Amino acid sequence: MKLKDKVALITGGSLGLGQATAYLFAKEGAKVIITGRTEKTLKAAVEEGKKQGVDIEYLVSDVAKEEDCKKSVDYTIGKYGKIDILFNNAGVLYTSHTHETDTEMWDKTFDINVKGTFFMSKYTIPHMLEKGYGVIINNSSILGLKAVPGLAAYNATKGAVTQLTRSMALEYAAQGIRVNAICPGTIETPMVDGLLDQVAAGGSRESAEELFKSFHPIGRLGRADEIAHAVLFLCDDNVQFMTGSMLSVDGGWVAK
Repeated sequence: MKLKDKVALITGGSLGLGQATAYLFAKEGAKVIITGRTEKTLKAAVEEGKKQGVDIEYLVSDVAKEEDCKKSVDYTIGKYGKIDILFNNAGVLYTSHTHETDTEMWDKTFDINVKGTFFMSKYTIPHMLEKGYGVIINNSSILGLKAVPGLAAYNATKGAVTQLTRSMALEYAAQGIRVNAICPGTIETPMVDGLLDQVAAGGSRESAEELFKSFHPIGRLGRADEIAHAVLFLCDDNVQFMTGSMLSVDGGWVAK
């Protein structure tokens, strides 16, 4: 069990990549706490986990709110005395060209995708420094490495997450904390379902799916469990020489 006796805190853990990673971490021996804004989906994730033979715990928390982030970290430290792994996974995506993006949408995207990553890291890192050990994985995106039109706010936030990851990796490399980012391509998740609906915009959903499949030389969309295993790899103590990396799991998209 690769994560035996480790404590992992995962934001946006009730659906998609966060949920798949939470289950995998628990199967690998970690004590897992997931956070999210909606208690109904969090409870459902916990119940589904039980059906799969794993126990995870949840906290209702909005990463866009600094106080919520602090409370999540304080709760985890209070219960387990440490946080070994922080997976900053929570994120939102809206389609819009730059001149058509309203300020509220822009701010919401940055509040969750960027400030949420910052807030959770800000309050977790001091505890990791005390232990001289920690692993932080930020969920960037293939769009943190390259851009596509019509996703102005999302592209900008993921670029910010990529640079924040590099900054954090350099700041704490000599103090036992590794910081890397996972950069998924288009993955079959509820968020991507919403994206495809927006792209289809009353047209053919099948055409929207084929468009996104065409971005990936491998010829299909990715699965959440494939990303979860990549995140697990980044947490493995056998790769302690790896920090400041953007791990692309994108069906070959970034190579094009």
